[in-house]
Amino acid sequence: MNSDTVLSLDNFSIAFGSLSAVERLSLRVDAGETLALVGESGSGKSVTALGAMGLLPGNARVDGSRKLVGHDLSELDETQWHRLRGNQVGFIFQEPMTSLNPLHTVGKQVGEALRLHGDVTRRAARRKAHELLEQVQLPRPGELLDAWPHQLSGGQRQRVMIALAIANRPRLLIADEPTTALDVTVQQDILQLLRDLQKNHGMAMLFITHDLNLVRRHADRVCVLYRGREQESGDVQEVFERPRSAYTRTLLAAEPEGRPAPCQSEDTLLTANRLSVAFRRPRRLFARRRAPFIAVQPLDLRLARGETLGVVGESGSGKTTLGLALLRLNQATGQVTLDGARLDTLSGKGLRRQRQHMQIVFQDPYGSLSPRMPVAEVISEGLRFHAPRLTEQAVRDRVAATLREVGLPEDVASRYSHEFSGGQRQRIAIARAIILEPKLLILDEPTSALDRTVQKQLITLLRELQARRGLSYVFISHDLSVVRAMAHRVMVMKNGEVVEHGDCDRVLRNPASDYTRALLKAAALSDD
Repeated sequence: MNSDTVLSLDNFSIAFGSLSAVERLSLRVDAGETLALVGESGSGKSVTALGAMGLLPGNARVDGSRKLVGHDLSELDETQWHRLRGNQVGFIFQEPMTSLNPLHTVGKQVGEALRLHGDVTRRAARRKAHELLEQVQLPRPGELLDAWPHQLSGGQRQRVMIALAIANRPRLLIADEPTTALDVTVQQDILQLLRDLQKNHGMAMLFITHDLNLVRRHADRVCVLYRGREQESGDVQEVFERPRSAYTRTLLAAEPEGRPAPCQSEDTLLTANRLSVAFRRPRRLFARRRAPFIAVQPLDLRLARGETLGVVGESGSGKTTLGLALLRLNQATGQVTLDGARLDTLSGKGLRRQRQHMQIVFQDPYGSLSPRMPVAEVISEGLRFHAPRLTEQAVRDRVAATLREVGLPEDVASRYSHEFSGGQRQRIAIARAIILEPKLLILDEPTSALDRTVQKQLITLLRELQARRGLSYVFISHDLSVVRAMAHRVMVMKNGEVVEHGDCDRVLRNPASDYTRALLKAAALSDD
């Protein structure tokens, strides 16, 4: 083993009962280098990291050699594992909101990591936590020490997770999909921050991701996994330019491609005039009421039948708030008209009748699908409300037909959402929306948490549904390559304001605003 090697796995295997999750994997991560572990969901990326660090449940069987800085990890007891994790090894997980404790402030959580692994006082831990928040380039670190996780943006929460991970200067940093749900500009900031920290501390980093663009730009070496088996490994440039494995070639070819079919209709389906959203700020005791926060500045938009409008921008730009306002799911001012009906003047039964014509698909299908209902009930719930006279057999037939249309077998109807992959769950969410035969779909980051191969399949499905049903889409995303493959027109938002709007190809090829150019640079969008 190289004297600079921090982590090494040799003939490393993981099994759950008779199910093999990882088979005879060998890899190493040297000091100061980044090894990317890539592959689709279920390929064994995350379970490899968890297994190497003794974080798998009791029914897991781990075999083979695993060493950290030359020390055998196979014989550690629970106390030794506790000393190792958070001290010699730091973790950054995919979703910081579920990794951070919602009942503790940022300062308390960072300070706790310091006190667990070192003999420091509360005051010293708070002072060091302040320094760590500065180190990860968080604004106003003194204020954020007393903030709660839900008060931070996604990028800020991820920076807090990084501060926790590096608090004790670990030898190895495991970053498991650390940028999946972040905007392209925030992604680049986070990854550059990790590179700087790695350089300053000499850390080794195991970077787990399905985004090959990030691997190309930020990793030194790459190991490709498929169903727990290594397909190939080596220098990033060599593997990407001359892949030996058919699976690696499939991953490299899985970038969103093509353009949407031209929109033939000039018939307007949706219009918004001077649409604006403002939120009241919380009032502090004995303080004057503060001016409301303007989440969406007054804007106009038009959407034709069968057309897709892409809405892009960073977190906090107002994209999702705009989508909810169009559906009358939040308080807004201005006019919204859907197929001749003024939605902003409706309430009660009148608005509920219109809901079958406008549906939404959310970013996280696992969170939006009820875990207590079988798929058939999830999909048919809205149909039963809007078409109460349908017979039970008619409902079952509609569910079966809709499942086939979204590319799922009919027998999934009796199963539950936790039994499916992310891509399958998103197809179920789409089925739930289209069973009502809506005219408008709001798609809020529907592909952001999916592997590229699954993204490509979902884009194809959405295009086919649009062509077959004449659906109109408002497609909200921070992934410009996906927007280019889906949208006819694009609207770029920043701080609740539209900074650019026009034909998708024109805006992405020749942007007029500096902000759009910054988004394109961060996305490294190739011209195909």
